[in-house]
Amino acid sequence: MFPIRSKKVPTVERARTSRVLLLNKPYGVLCQFTDEAGRATLKDFVPLPGVYAAGRLDADSEGLLVLTDDGALQHRIADPRHKLTKTYLVQVEGVVGEAALDALRAGVDLGDFHTRPCAARGVPEPDWLWLRDPPVRFRKSVPTSWVEIVLSEGKNRQVRRMTAKVGYPTLRLIRLAIGPWRLDGLQPGQWRESPLTPGAPAPRGRAVARRPR
Repeated sequence: MFPIRSKKVPTVERARTSRVLLLNKPYGVLCQFTDEAGRATLKDFVPLPGVYAAGRLDADSEGLLVLTDDGALQHRIADPRHKLTKTYLVQVEGVVGEAALDALRAGVDLGDFHTRPCAARGVPEPDWLWLRDPPVRFRKSVPTSWVEIVLSEGKNRQVRRMTAKVGYPTLRLIRLAIGPWRLDGLQPGQWRESPLTPGAPAPRGRAVARRPR
């Protein structure tokens, strides 16, 4: 008789699936998961371990933040060399004219660097926009207006510096999109999972809201 040899079962490695979350970061929330001073952080809204923000959004800015557990993807989203566009909705002090919009489009000299040409247009106040907490301080004698700005770079407080440079200080700043990922339908503090390639079927689930402790 011939000895019976056990068949070696080949090991099948499962492809790792990157996780992508879209969060509507509220005003006043730090773009990190810990803070020794006890201020609100991403941990108060996203309870999932192992995900990190791809890029930053200032505490006094609101809107879309992409989080992922994929380090390479995180780098591609955050690195300005990849020129991933970012779309912002900006409320400014004063009524913006075409001269100021043209200056934004052409690029602005901010002293330490010159911004790249970008898209900029005046838009009406959105009817879907949530109220900010705390609300923006208004001066009755000074009107405000809204501008949509699309950048292919993202230096520290760049949008605020750009609008101030052309004479219209920013009162409120909301990020609407990062490349193909959009804020659509998320309220402050809500997040949802997104496919790695937007346009593909999204993971099952719904937008989830978390409240700070």
